[in-house]
Amino acid sequence: DGSGRDRGVVASRRGQGGLRGVRRKELPVVMRLASIAIASMLAAAACMGAPPSRPASDPIALSGAAARADVAAAVIAAAPAIPRPTPRPTATAKPTPRPTATPKATPTPTPRPTATPKAKATPTLTPTPKPTPTPTPMPTSPPTGPDRYVIGTVNVTDIWVDPVHGSDADSGSSRSQALRTVAAAWGRIPASTTLGKGFRLQLVAGTYPAADLPSYWEHRWGTRQNPVILNAVDGPHTATLRGDLNVFDARYLYVIGVDIAPGGDAFHCERCSYVLLRFMALSGAGAAQETIKVNQSDHLYIEDSDIAGAYENAIDFVAVQYGHIRGNRIHAAEDWCAYVKGGSAYLIVSENEIYDCGTGGFTAGQGTGFEFMTSPWLHYEAYGISITNNVIHDTEGAGLGVNGGYDILLAYNTLYRVGSRSHAVEFVHGARSCDGATAACAQRRAAGGWGTTAGGAQYIPDRHVYFYDNVVYNPAGSRTAWSHFAVAGSVTPPADSGVAGPSQADADLRIVGNIIWNGDASMDLGVGGDAGCADTNPTCNAAQLRADNAINTVEPELQDPAHGDFRPVLGGTVATRPGAPIPSFSWSDVPATPAVPAGATDNHVPRNRAGEPRAGWGVPGAY
Repeated sequence: DGSGRDRGVVASRRGQGGLRGVRRKELPVVMRLASIAIASMLAAAACMGAPPSRPASDPIALSGAAARADVAAAVIAAAPAIPRPTPRPTATAKPTPRPTATPKATPTPTPRPTATPKAKATPTLTPTPKPTPTPTPMPTSPPTGPDRYVIGTVNVTDIWVDPVHGSDADSGSSRSQALRTVAAAWGRIPASTTLGKGFRLQLVAGTYPAADLPSYWEHRWGTRQNPVILNAVDGPHTATLRGDLNVFDARYLYVIGVDIAPGGDAFHCERCSYVLLRFMALSGAGAAQETIKVNQSDHLYIEDSDIAGAYENAIDFVAVQYGHIRGNRIHAAEDWCAYVKGGSAYLIVSENEIYDCGTGGFTAGQGTGFEFMTSPWLHYEAYGISITNNVIHDTEGAGLGVNGGYDILLAYNTLYRVGSRSHAVEFVHGARSCDGATAACAQRRAAGGWGTTAGGAQYIPDRHVYFYDNVVYNPAGSRTAWSHFAVAGSVTPPADSGVAGPSQADADLRIVGNIIWNGDASMDLGVGGDAGCADTNPTCNAAQLRADNAINTVEPELQDPAHGDFRPVLGGTVATRPGAPIPSFSWSDVPATPAVPAGATDNHVPRNRAGEPRAGWGVPGAY
C-alpha cells in the first residue's frame, strides 16, 4: 500500500499500507491473533453534491486553468522519505505475485464487541440470488462541464503504434509508419527531464502483448501543456494491453480509451502527479491484488471506466491528495471494492456504480503503515472526502464506511441489497501500524503524526462525518445480518501515539435525512450501550436517529432496482420527500502539527447522478 518498487524491481506491497481486509475463512485466525497481540483492539464491522469547491491550496482547478508542474513536484518532494523494501534478487524479472502477508487486525465485517451479547439471536441468512443488472453504457464522447478533468490545449508529437503491421525500424510519425511495440514508442520519450514538447502514443486497434510493453513506466515528466498521452486512436476499448502499467515518478500522464487486461494487477502508480485514466476497462480477472493501486501521489483522476476483478480491492489509494473518481463501474472485488486511506485527502467520489463487493463497497479510511504516510497528512486516514451520487449494491459487508476520517461527506447515495453478512453503513476507527521501518515511523511521530513504532491497533478517530440524504433499501428477501449501522464506541489509544484519549468514532457524527428500509421494526440501530452514539451524544443518539430519518417507516419506491434502474418513481415515496439541508464543514480543529491545507467547506450537491439540477436540497438518493 505504500512502497511498491525499487529501481526496476517490484517489491512486496504487503507493508505498503498495512492492515488488509480479511475474508470470512480467515476471521477465526485473525481474531485469535488479535486477542493475543492487541487485547483491547476494537473489532469493527465492515462498511458512503456538486462536488465541493477545491481547496485554495490545490494548484489546479477543473476549469482548465494552467498550473505549474513544479508545484506538483513539490508536493512529493516535501514528503518524508518513504522506505524502500529490499529488492528481490531477480532484478530483470517482470513483476511476480507478491508474498502473502502475515494476517493483521483490520476493519472487517465482524459484530461490534459487546460485553454482553444482545438478547435476540443473530439471524442466519441465506444470501438472496442477485440478478445481474444491465450496466449503463460508458460514455465514449469527451466529457464536458466542470466535473471532469480538463486536458486543455496540448503541444505533442504523435508516435503511432500498430501491433500487427508496424515496425520498430519505422519513424512512428503516421499510421503507415507505425512502430510495432509500445516499449519502442515509450523509449522515444526523454526520461528524467521536464518535457518541452509532449508525446502522444497513438495506439491503433489491436491487442498488445505483455512482452511488447515497457517493464517499468518511469521518470517521464510531462507538463500541463506538454503531457504524455496513451490514446486508443480508433476509439475507446479498441486497443488492449495484455500487461500491466507499473508507473513510477510520472507527471501529466493521461491514458485514454486503452483497456488493460493482464490477468492480474492492471495499473500501479507511485510518486505520480496529474494522472488521468478515462474511458478504460481495467480487469484483473479475479487475479489482481488491486486492479488500480496508487500511492504517495497527487492529482489522480479516474473517469468513466470499468474497474474490476480483484481478490482484494478494485481501487486502493494510499497517501493520495487531490483528484476524483467519477462515473465509473467499480465491482467484483472480494475485499472492499474501493477505499482511500493513509492520509488521502481532498478527493471527490461521485456518480459511480459500486457492486459485487465482499468486505464492503466504499470506505474513506481503513488502516495504514505509519511509514507509508506523507507529510503533512499524518493524522487521519482520510481528510475532506466527498462521496456523493453513487449507486452501491450487492455488498456482503457495509455499502459505505468511514474508518478514521475527518470532514467526510456521504450524501445523496443509493444503497441497495447491502450488508448481507453485517450492517448497512459503518463509522468506526481507522487502524495504524508500523510495518517494520521503525526509524521512519519515529520520524513521523516526531513531526506530530499519530502512530507508534511498534505493532498496530485500531484507534484513529472519526470527526465531522456527515451522512445525509441517502437511500438504504434492502427489499423483501434481503436484510443486514445484525443492524442498520455500526458505530464504534470510544477506545483508549496507545499512550505514545499522539492521539488524545478517549478516541471517538462519533465526534460530530451526523446522520440526517436518510430513508432506510432494512428488515423489520426489531432491527437493531447499532448504537448505544458499548457502541457509539450514546444517549448523551448531542449530534447522534437513538432518539435523534429515529426522529431525523425515516427508518423502516417509508419503503423507497424506485423504478426497477432489481434490474439496475435506481431512479425514484415519480410521485413516489422518494421523489416527494425533501432532502435535509447539509451543514458546512469547518477545518478549525484539524491537528495543527504538522498543519494540513484546509479543504472544501460547502456541502451543497447541486446536481444529481444524471446531471440534472437539484432544486434546493433535492430528495434523498443518487437521483
